[in-house]
Amino acid sequence: MTAPLQFDSLDAAVDFLYSRIDGPLHLGAPLGLGKPHRLLNAIYARAEHETARPLHLYTALSLDPPGSGRGLEGRFLAPFVQRHFGADFPRLRYVEALKRNALPAHIEIEEFYLQSGALLNAAASQRRYASLNYTHVARALADRGVNAVVQKVAADPAGSARLSLSCNTDLTFDVIDAIVARGLPRPLLIAEVDPQLPWLGGNAAVDADFFDAVVLPPPPYPALFGLPRQPVSDADYAIGFYASTLVRDGGTLQIGIGTLADALCHALVLRHTDNAAYLRVVRALGIEVAEETTTPLDAAPLQGDLAGDRNAKAPVAPLDAAPLQGDLAGDRNAKAPVAPLEPFYVGLFGCSEMINEGFRRLVEVGVIKRKVVDDLELMRRLREDTASADDRARLEREGEFLQGGFYLGSPDFYAWLRALPEAQRRGIGMRRISEVNELYGGNETLERLQRRDARFFNSCMMATALGAAVSDTLDDGRVVSGVGGQYNFVAMAHALPDARSVLMLRATRESAGEVRSNLVWNYAQTTIPRHLRDVYVTEYGIADLRGKTDEDCIQAMAAVAEAGAGVALRLTAMRHGKLPTHTPQPHSRNTPQHLREALAPFRADGSLPDYPLGSDFSAVEQRLVKALGWLKAHTATRAAKLRTLLRALTAPSSATDPDAMQRMGLHAPRGLGERLEARLLRLGLRETA
Repeated sequence: MTAPLQFDSLDAAVDFLYSRIDGPLHLGAPLGLGKPHRLLNAIYARAEHETARPLHLYTALSLDPPGSGRGLEGRFLAPFVQRHFGADFPRLRYVEALKRNALPAHIEIEEFYLQSGALLNAAASQRRYASLNYTHVARALADRGVNAVVQKVAADPAGSARLSLSCNTDLTFDVIDAIVARGLPRPLLIAEVDPQLPWLGGNAAVDADFFDAVVLPPPPYPALFGLPRQPVSDADYAIGFYASTLVRDGGTLQIGIGTLADALCHALVLRHTDNAAYLRVVRALGIEVAEETTTPLDAAPLQGDLAGDRNAKAPVAPLDAAPLQGDLAGDRNAKAPVAPLEPFYVGLFGCSEMINEGFRRLVEVGVIKRKVVDDLELMRRLREDTASADDRARLEREGEFLQGGFYLGSPDFYAWLRALPEAQRRGIGMRRISEVNELYGGNETLERLQRRDARFFNSCMMATALGAAVSDTLDDGRVVSGVGGQYNFVAMAHALPDARSVLMLRATRESAGEVRSNLVWNYAQTTIPRHLRDVYVTEYGIADLRGKTDEDCIQAMAAVAEAGAGVALRLTAMRHGKLPTHTPQPHSRNTPQHLREALAPFRADGSLPDYPLGSDFSAVEQRLVKALGWLKAHTATRAAKLRTLLRALTAPSSATDPDAMQRMGLHAPRGLGERLEARLLRLGLRETA
């Protein structure tokens, strides 16, 4: 291949694209961080005027900072958004058009995964959403005749001419291979170099001539999109700690994103770094901790004190447990801990479609450390405890402890990646999504050895009593997010003999001021079918559904539902003949109040911080987040709004948290509207102090 053309102008790169492609542009762009915002905006600006040249953009997860909003929300968000994302952050112009339902007729945007909840009212997005497993996207893009791909890349800090796909190795290689396999021309590839994007080598690095053109726009360079870290609630923590009891030392870990994943990671960190504190939290949740056990989960009752049966205890043994034989970390005579809740001796291998903030923390404290290599015979020798000293030396030198298809996180996370020592950076392998999310890419035997005792953790919105999961779509068909890789991991958990799929969800949600159960009898849309049911975790316990009868599934799901919802599920099942009519309704302690009381001591002593993985908010903003959350919950209905307003008007107007009032610009309110906002804010601050 010849050297790529070099541009320092976005417009010149767009001219090159239009000159090389005849007819409609079928353009692919990575999901998330790897999307070159500035280049895409320049292409969109050109496409708006080139009405005779249709533009079809195929992508996913088009990240857009939150809008400033109005009222108290706007007062909080406007300064934060400007500080966190930067005043010069290039919002995607096509996303702005989608949200206004103003996309030109000759421009089409098709996504297979949406920023969660951001495009529910964008008609074009809802019509052109493609429901695809992550591993099927490359095939679909080949079907659509993609003729160009644009991607953000990192330059080698060592000064070589190589480039790194860095944050997005997930689909680029697979898409090119799928297109070429159809006998179609290789798509035109244009890279936008971002000096702030962390460099990752290995499979992520390519020669510059992999691309047809490389553009390095002049500075200043906008900040990378940073996900604001959110506070972790009591329900989130309970889910995370229950889930953590299923993780086995020496195993493999996949996690998703959000506060449930944050809580799980914090629980694993605490289990490793302060095991006594971890066990105190576990016991408070009603889990009886044995000194040592190898009891399989299938042989242990699943619900604890919080799940409705005070005498039954949640399991503390790993799923399908058996003592690990040998030590994959290198000491032939040492054995992995049998007791499942001890600190991690062998450590975990991270194999996740997304690498995020939680993995950073797990690497830092030494939980993620088990290495693998792409050598079948060496992995067999490690499994059989016959590896030589040379084998272990090679494992240490070449092995990877963390593999993923893309990464996304906070500014702190990106800074961590940039500052990693080279030896540690080599342990992070960015891979094709076909290598991470499934077993059937030609190396199944090797991947089975690498992914031993895998626990695939993902979240869902709702689940049915019979075990189907609702993760991406509302009952009216509107898409909240997408399937992504969830089905991939559920299917892989069933394909691996010692793996389990664990779907985490909160037992309830608030909607229009009403508390509703997320465990329902049925739902119009499902993401994971009931025949692939496995493990569910709520804040009230663990429900193991794998291989169980419908009757047993219903009982298990009712046991981890909120108290009233559990009763309703059982009664519905009786009406439909799925439970005997004499089924008893056990006394349930599955209530938010009981959970709050159980975890209060650990909130007070710092074991369960609001922001376990760090915060992007200042101390003052953290107090405001609580206050604004309280106000939102207490103004969700007309009646609640009137009650809260009356309390605010009749409460003392004495000074409350002057720093918070100053931050919101309400320290000296003017006019009726500002005075009312100030009173409401003071009430929220007092209630959450």
